Amino acid sequence: MKAAVIGSGSWGTAFAKVLGDAGSSVTMWARREAVATEIRETRGNEGSLPGVRLAESVTATTDLAEALAAAEVIAIAVPSQTLRGNLADWAGLFPADSTVVSLMKGIELGTLKRMSEVIVETAGVAPERVVVVSGPNVAPEIAAGQPTTTVVACSDEGRAKQVQHALATPYFRPYTSDDVIGCELGGACKNVIALAYGMAVSLGLGDNTRASLITRGLAETARLGVALGADPLTFAGLAGLGDLVASCSSPLARNRMFGEHLGRGESLEQAQAATRQTAEGVKSCLSIRDLARANGVEMPIVEQVERVCHEGVDPRIAVKLLMTREMKPE
Repeated sequence: MKAAVIGSGSWGTAFAKVLGDAGSSVTMWARREAVATEIRETRGNEGSLPGVRLAESVTATTDLAEALAAAEVIAIAVPSQTLRGNLADWAGLFPADSTVVSLMKGIELGTLKRMSEVIVETAGVAPERVVVVSGPNVAPEIAAGQPTTTVVACSDEGRAKQVQHALATPYFRPYTSDDVIGCELGGACKNVIALAYGMAVSLGLGDNTRASLITRGLAETARLGVALGADPLTFAGLAGLGDLVASCSSPLARNRMFGEHLGRGESLEQAQAATRQTAEGVKSCLSIRDLARANGVEMPIVEQVERVCHEGVDPRIAVKLLMTREMKPE
């Protein structure tokens, strides 16, 4: 299979590695020539995944038309809030009937659309051509060949199986699903909960608090998902609980790391400078909050994360506000 990966960050590079290891011919697209040259000449991308070597079947270019030429599968791994602007320039290059794989985990600001919806709307791609990949996928661990699983979701079972087979390796096991909504919401919301978890770590809060954040965060996500038509069982699986636990518990997860900096009292700018990575939850907390309000769903953890990130509320105050909310049944 010929595949293209748009984006050369840690997740895009890890995904290209999986595709290459599974037997596909992969062309990565990078914005910077230095990155593309490094991948071609050294089989590595030290700036994103230090020490990782890619298969000989993986190459890179800064020419998007070259990367997409004759690609059967196109995976997109760019920051979620930049997707619409980028697709306006890219859509005409997608080969007819190619399968478009969304690796992004976010809700678009303003429109409150999921990433698959943005792809359909902006690229003119039919919904059944869009596949979502989501699960406990910490990129450095995948690139190191540690066993992991993921969910490949699509309304077209055939395309889901196509991508499933293109990703299957001895260390990467994909499962299929038809619940695109649930998988996307699980991936987007877990970033926000992981920010809260990171704050709790820095505040010195213990296992009870951390377990409560994961459990109640999952409950918030499931409530929103059900309101939007998702299968509630999805949130008990890899794209729900699995992804949430990985993002909260792993010190490699960027949203948790970002949250730890916020928990120490640092500003958004200071946290960004320290992590040097995009923490999707920082912007998605705004859009997820608005999406929840528009659908009459309460998401108190999301609300407090938004206040810490964008209104300057002290994380300690946010904890107090969560704990003194009106009592309700579990």
